[in-house]
Amino acid sequence: MEILGIGTDIVECPRIGKMIEQHGELFLRRIYTEREIRYCQARKHAIEHFAGRWAAKEAILKAIGTRRSQGIAWTHVEVRNGSDGRPQVLIGGAARDLARDRGIADILISISHCRTYATAYALAVGRRDAEGAAEG
Repeated sequence: MEILGIGTDIVECPRIGKMIEQHGELFLRRIYTEREIRYCQARKHAIEHFAGRWAAKEAILKAIGTRRSQGIAWTHVEVRNGSDGRPQVLIGGAARDLARDRGIADILISISHCRTYATAYALAVGRRDAEGAAEG
C-alpha cells in the first residue's frame, strides 16, 4: 500500500448548526447525500455528526489533492459506516475520476467530535501489485 495523499480538517460544530438553521434543506442537500442526512438526523447529537461528515469531506478532498474544483460536488464524497461501525469513504462523479487518475485505490478516514469541534483525518492510498510495485 502506497500513501498518495493525506488530509485533515477541523470545524466548529456550532458553525455547521448555524448553517443548517439558516439554510435548512437547501444546505443539507447541497452538502450531504441522502444516506448521510438520514444517518446524522437519527443520532442524538445530530449537529456533531453533520460537522464530522463536513470535516471528513474536506479532509478527503485534501487527500485526493483538490478542493471543490474540477466539477467536484460535496455529494460526490460520501461517508458511510461499515458493519463494524468504522467510517468508510465512497466517492463518485468527478471525485472518483480524479482519484482514479491519481492512482488512489482507497481512502481511509478517521472522524472525532465533541460539542464544540469535529475533526477528520483522511489517508489516500494506492494498491501494490504482487511484486510490490505501486499500481496506478
